[in-house]
Amino acid sequence: MAQRKKSVVTPERFAQGLTYDDWLAAIDRNHERFHENYAGVELTEDDASAFRELAQRRGGPARCLALAEPWCPDVFRGLPVMAKIARAAGIELRILFRDLNKDIMAEFLNRGEYESIPTFVFYTSDHRYICHWIERPALANEQMGELDALAAPLRDPNTSQEDRQKAVQAYLDFQKGPTWANWRQETVRELRRLLEEHTG
Repeated sequence: MAQRKKSVVTPERFAQGLTYDDWLAAIDRNHERFHENYAGVELTEDDASAFRELAQRRGGPARCLALAEPWCPDVFRGLPVMAKIARAAGIELRILFRDLNKDIMAEFLNRGEYESIPTFVFYTSDHRYICHWIERPALANEQMGELDALAAPLRDPNTSQEDRQKAVQAYLDFQKGPTWANWRQETVRELRRLLEEHTG
């Protein structure tokens, strides 16, 4: 693995992050969405066992730092996935607001350019960087056209109020449907593959 430059994420900075319960108490919106998505995560015993075994290895992911904002759909879908994994595996999860921690975000830009969230950064128990994951699984990126099509009327200033309300409802329904649920599950699968690949 290439040597990384010195990180602003010190152990002390990591410890300043919120636990998931404290995050839910601190945010000002989308509580119901976070609860719905947490309840919707299906973590099999095989997955839970695999994450626990990885976390317990000498160089395993004992810690995860998440950068997030509560208004972001990728966050209220993805962060609950990480929270459920962390609880099942005994991983210490800490969450920081992206917009209050731009220096950390600058270390983990998507394609070196975008401040995409959520970002999950994994560390060993002695705070050595392992790997990180950004925004959403590859499958979701491939299927985003369906969601973009639903949101298109909301971006059009000529959309009538009635059609705008219909588009909002369709967008909300999508977030409770099978494609959205599969993106949650693909996040589990992708995080497992990532950690298996990077954990010795």
